[in-house]
Amino acid sequence: MRLKRLPLFELLLRLSVALAFLYPPVAAIIDPYSWIGYFPAFMTDIVAPHELVLLHTFGVLEALIAFWIIFGKRPWIPAGLAAIILVLIVMTSPAQFPILFRDLSIALSAAALLVHYYPRSTTT
Repeated sequence: MRLKRLPLFELLLRLSVALAFLYPPVAAIIDPYSWIGYFPAFMTDIVAPHELVLLHTFGVLEALIAFWIIFGKRPWIPAGLAAIILVLIVMTSPAQFPILFRDLSIALSAAALLVHYYPRSTTT
């Protein structure tokens, strides 16, 4: 699907969710230790002492989701993944809710993309 042909609201919604998934991996390259703290302790304990591998692997996943939302076919798939990931981030880090509450708004935006693009049956 070509971005120029999208209605403005769809383009803005795709870009807003994608931006939320592109900023963290870029910022994690610049200052990784500020971002490792967002992983729940049980995850960093599993990979210790390789937390940076976890961080950057997750960053690659975030970037793939972002680019798939913007440019890919079947955007309901990455939108659904994005919504699930964001809700899980909030649920597994309740102590950081004052910062992460915004992730719920982004998750709802991703859910809106999911609902909008999810294939509907034309037969009843």
